[in-house]
Amino acid sequence: MEYFIGFLVLVLLVVGLWIVALYNRLARGRIRAGNSLSQIDVQLKRRCDLIPNLVEAVKGYMAHERQTLEAVITARNSAVAGLSALSAAPRDAVVIRAVAGASGALDQLLMRLSISIEKYPDLKASTNVLGLQEELVSTENRIAFARQSYNDSVMTFNTNIATFPSSLVAAMFAFRSMTLFEADSASRLVPEVRF
Repeated sequence: MEYFIGFLVLVLLVVGLWIVALYNRLARGRIRAGNSLSQIDVQLKRRCDLIPNLVEAVKGYMAHERQTLEAVITARNSAVAGLSALSAAPRDAVVIRAVAGASGALDQLLMRLSISIEKYPDLKASTNVLGLQEELVSTENRIAFARQSYNDSVMTFNTNIATFPSSLVAAMFAFRSMTLFEADSASRLVPEVRF
């Protein structure tokens, strides 16, 4: 009888350690994905901070391109509002999709603005505009890297939740899958170039 109780205690200890190990792996995955989302947030805020400076720098040259400039500012304000919502609800799938959509729309408008700048030789030669464009390109690269890192973390986390035996522990402790940061269909369109 003593051997049986000892064996039962050993089995319960092993099962308990196994559950703790799986729980910790899921918790680390959720934290890693949250950190990656924060990195996207940082880079998107950086881009939103650069945009007003770029618009001011090109405004004088591009007076008849006012519609493009206003659209960029409107999209930037929408992205800033989305980032505020993301800060309040970082795991909300609807908010993540909204931020991704606003970011994609801003990407498209910034591309259109860059194409418009190409029409103005004096503007292209401006060191201020060149510096701001270089900062934006650098920031766009950082955003792309942060998005990829976030999506990789979410994919790993979601895979752990969906696969056996971690799915048992995920269900026990109410781990829920996270949303990927994806561009919406409108932001996947290539902007039209007219000269």
